[in-house]
Amino acid sequence: MTTDTTGTAARDGQSRRGGPADSPFVRACRREPAPHTPVWFMRQAGRSLPEYREIRANVPMLESCRRPELVTEITLQPVRRHGVDAAILFSDIVVPVAAAGIDLDIVAGTGPVVAEPVRAAADVERIRPITRDDVSYVDEAVRLLVAELGDTPLIGFAGAPFTLASYLVEGGPSRTHAKTKALMYGDPDLWHALCARLAEVTLSFLRVQVDAGVSAVQLFDSWAGALSEADYRRYVLPHSTHVLSGLADAGVPRIHFGVGTAELLGAMGEAGVDVVGVDWRTPLDVATRRIGPDKAVQGNLDPCVLLAPWPVVEAEVRRILDEGRAAPGHVFNLGHGVLPETDPDVLTRVVALVHELSARPVE
Repeated sequence: MTTDTTGTAARDGQSRRGGPADSPFVRACRREPAPHTPVWFMRQAGRSLPEYREIRANVPMLESCRRPELVTEITLQPVRRHGVDAAILFSDIVVPVAAAGIDLDIVAGTGPVVAEPVRAAADVERIRPITRDDVSYVDEAVRLLVAELGDTPLIGFAGAPFTLASYLVEGGPSRTHAKTKALMYGDPDLWHALCARLAEVTLSFLRVQVDAGVSAVQLFDSWAGALSEADYRRYVLPHSTHVLSGLADAGVPRIHFGVGTAELLGAMGEAGVDVVGVDWRTPLDVATRRIGPDKAVQGNLDPCVLLAPWPVVEAEVRRILDEGRAAPGHVFNLGHGVLPETDPDVLTRVVALVHELSARPVE
């Protein structure tokens, strides 16, 4: 494995003072002035990169998440190639659930598949608490990455209780989340017991990453957009709040992101976060009004735009930067993950364009 030990985030060859905590990414998350709008991409370490496909060949997904040197190399690949302002740990949201004793696999072309879906209280009891030793490979990978990345901040992440619960109840991905909602409405006590157990697992998993040195954390609630605001507040918000507020003393920015969450943005901002991720459906200036003036925003280029001709991409980047100025802090990102068919060179050009258009003096 070859890695770059020079602190790859300093694209001009100069190391920033203050390390990751003083990076444009962390400063934007904290709503502080930054020399440019920072940019990173969800799923930047992955499917669009030929070097990723090569190194992952014949290595199952869960196995790849458990090899610290492989995690380190994959996490570094987009930082080297694109010059993004932050790395995000290569992992998967079901890693801590597997560590907690759930029999599951990540099936190529399908996603997480659970051998015995949650149906009763006994199934919830199978989800045991996790310790650092249960995910020691994550602890080791984060420590390796922090040493390699120099001034570049590393983002840790986990899945939110609702999204994890949906996978466990459905047995895998779902378009309707019908079984999830049936349990949620039909047996709210069991639902809250399940989410409370998952919230503890998630908090422990993020704590391991924070203790190992990540500079920020992101909680992914990928499927929360399937809910009304009333249901979100009743069935989901308390458990996400438990996770995010449980990191209030961690000293790192907390980001919360979901897909299709336009009507939930205000509630998600109440969960104990510094930054709310916004998908491509809601303009950032509108999102800021819904979230409030005390939170930064992250987003929100439609991933499909990256497949369009460059003049279209450039125009959309300019629009999002303009809308992002309404927020007290803006981290440029996509409104969801990088699509596998994306040309990596386009991502590199987007990073350079964001830096160029947003450059500003900072005292």
